[in-house]
Amino acid sequence: MSVSTISSGAHLDTSRRRVIAVFIAFVTALASLGALANPADAKKKADPPGQLVQVQLLAFNDYHGHLESNTPGMIDGTAAGGSEYLSAELNRLRSGHKYSLTVAAGDLIGGSPAFSGLFHDEPSVESLNAMGLDVSSVGNHEFDEGVTELLRMQDGGCHPVDGCYFPANPYAGANFQWLAANVVNETTGETPLPPYWIKKIESVKVGFIGMTLEATDTLVAAAGIQGWNFLDEAETANALVPILKAQGVEVIVVLLHEGGSQTPPPGAIDACVGISGPVVAINDALDPEIDALITGHTHLPYNCVLADSDGQPRIVTSAYSYGRVVSELNLVLDKRTNDVRRDLSTATNHLVDQSALTPDPALTAIIAKWQPLYDVAGSTPIGTITANINRGGTNGSDRGVESAAGNLVADAQLWSTSSSGAQVAFMNPGGVRSDLTYAQSQTPPEGDGVVTFGEAFTFQPFGNTLITFPMTGAQIVSVLQQQCQPTGSSRAFLHLGVSNGFTYDLSKTIVAGNCTSVTVSNVKLNGVALNPVATYQVTVNNFLADGGDNFTTFGTITAPRLDGGNDLQALANYLAAFSPVAPPSTDRVNELP
Repeated sequence: MSVSTISSGAHLDTSRRRVIAVFIAFVTALASLGALANPADAKKKADPPGQLVQVQLLAFNDYHGHLESNTPGMIDGTAAGGSEYLSAELNRLRSGHKYSLTVAAGDLIGGSPAFSGLFHDEPSVESLNAMGLDVSSVGNHEFDEGVTELLRMQDGGCHPVDGCYFPANPYAGANFQWLAANVVNETTGETPLPPYWIKKIESVKVGFIGMTLEATDTLVAAAGIQGWNFLDEAETANALVPILKAQGVEVIVVLLHEGGSQTPPPGAIDACVGISGPVVAINDALDPEIDALITGHTHLPYNCVLADSDGQPRIVTSAYSYGRVVSELNLVLDKRTNDVRRDLSTATNHLVDQSALTPDPALTAIIAKWQPLYDVAGSTPIGTITANINRGGTNGSDRGVESAAGNLVADAQLWSTSSSGAQVAFMNPGGVRSDLTYAQSQTPPEGDGVVTFGEAFTFQPFGNTLITFPMTGAQIVSVLQQQCQPTGSSRAFLHLGVSNGFTYDLSKTIVAGNCTSVTVSNVKLNGVALNPVATYQVTVNNFLADGGDNFTTFGTITAPRLDGGNDLQALANYLAAFSPVAPPSTDRVNELP
């Protein structure tokens, strides 16, 4: 790629901002006198050869350290994502493009599966370096371990507590630049990382502004972000527009860790059906000088063209999560105006289909490097239990009955998200893949009742993210009725795990392997009858939140969703806090004849 770096933005003091403002006013005055060329006049003429140049932007978001191919999950039945396949797809898409940049919209680290999360996401950054990532916004999960740790992830160095995982080859940091435009020190007003980043494509400068969502401080531990403020997204970006333009930047792209959803979510990956959520209001409030908006956070895909405040089309994309989708933006730049020809620019969301790609061996080698350390870490004790905590049926064969295992996970998830106001949690039975056995089961033996990290990971292996959102009592009852699966499903009934304090009566009819009727009654939360029109805060994993396993009511919730972090980490923290843990009761649901 023949692309050169011009500058990285830094905090500008008040006096410098005044100088820039005076400069902009002067340039504007000259333009009004005809001293500057009129870009509109240039566009009316035919485009001479060599005046237009195309730059490809390859974008993804919410990677969350999903290096291994078995953790990202499916899209419409297709195994997708994982570092080896994401890298292969990026390489495929870059082929034939003279100018290509790879960008991201945050949550590259944090909330990760154990393979990366156990090592403070150093494997995640290594994998992103190998993929050729150029620049990313921060997301809320970049702050999970605080600002100081985020700076280590950027700059390199050994972890202050756990040290160097490879002493002969210490962690070198990120080759790409994280951006944090709307994160400011409450005393100095400075940002911990640059607010913007500029690249030059031939004679045209392209500026990237990177931000997390304003509500980040409500989603991460307060201790790590003390003294830092998270500002309004649109106001922050708009304030940077004149600063970039003063440096000759007319092409401006915002990398934003905030997003929206289609209707019904998640929708087709390359569509924009009924787009809603914070991204709509942010787009409306952004300066029309901003040419494209690459988003994330909601873990949902969309490819939209939304009107800016001048009524002009602006590309707005999101690429799902875990490396399962890549957004390709092909921006056409005009060297006469140094701006984007939006009428000629396009975007496409691509599925990272594992079956259609050959794993990138460079990423396979990174996985192989960390595998021995992960194998050892799996033997670490994380808590104790007093007896077997089993799934339904023999070896989990019956997902249609209440189980201690499902209720344990729901209890852990409710406890983990209680600070977000959660009142009840539900767990899908298929997300629990083993029993927790009291008898020691590892070599070397770990001791009776001891739960190791490896056992917990086998028990709950999918690395999902916990989501908390408001539901009415009527919507909760609708979810409980949807445990009765559609005719022809492989399992007639899927019994959700429920958290302590939530009870109800259940009656169902199974005929010839199909659920033909279901009645849910006497629903109570902490002994009080559920009010159909009242609102309750509910926690589920992102699989259920997206309507998985035919629990479609979850997927219709358009109210704000709070990210509660990694589900396995919630379980591990719960076991550590309450050990020894007894098997939860299985009388929370009263099954009637």
